[in-house]
Amino acid sequence: MIDGLVSIIMPSWNTANFIAESIQCVIDQTYKNWELLIVDDCSTDNTDEVVKPFLADKRVKYFKNEKNSGAALTRNRAMREAQGEWIAFLDSDDLWTPDKLMWQIKFMKKHNFAFSYHEYEKIDEEGNPLNIYVSGPKMVNKRRMYNYDYIGQLTMMYNAKHFGLIQIKDIKKNNDYAIRLQLFKKDPDTQCYLLKKNLAKYRIRKKSISHDKISKKLRSHYDLFHMCDEKPSAVALWYACWNMWYGFFKKSNYEKRI
Repeated sequence: MIDGLVSIIMPSWNTANFIAESIQCVIDQTYKNWELLIVDDCSTDNTDEVVKPFLADKRVKYFKNEKNSGAALTRNRAMREAQGEWIAFLDSDDLWTPDKLMWQIKFMKKHNFAFSYHEYEKIDEEGNPLNIYVSGPKMVNKRRMYNYDYIGQLTMMYNAKHFGLIQIKDIKKNNDYAIRLQLFKKDPDTQCYLLKKNLAKYRIRKKSISHDKISKKLRSHYDLFHMCDEKPSAVALWYACWNMWYGFFKKSNYEKRI
């Protein structure tokens, strides 16, 4: 692991319309010691052509899966390639503010935190603000993590020296949640701390799984706890139902219109 280096995990699949803006927001970071690990999962659009000009910057590294593997295995590959002390995540349709890395690393170093997240806002598919501001608890421990996934994937950062290599099982949905559960498995006493700054924009797309029906969400949460977290069926179902209830609580307490 290279001290001070941030390894940014970016899976891609058919996001040619968005990925250039996502890559550019990384290049525009005021904190310059990073590597961007893009793993393309057999896109059928012109993602290759869009990414190619950015490869002139040697910090941008582009890998391609030999076969379509899904987001979980794609993220796994990127995490295996990572060389940084810090691991951060940015999907190929989301955005960071230019000072995101600077503020988050400063926050973690100052307080000696191994795991943190921050606030963000939501935008629509065209990049227009939805005027929805998302925050979370000041601290998320293991118990809270099982209650609900308060931590946005595009906001989290962890210290790879502390947690080591994280790999998750091949589940089609909630694989970002699975990464966080693995961090708490590696260190059950760890805590994830909130940096109270809006440093990212989460794009809501028309085909987003966030618009799945309740029955499908319940099933995907069950699969997460049963298949990925290896909980017995009854326990996994209980966690899935509990998690769905906390979802309503989270929206009423931590999502605000601005």
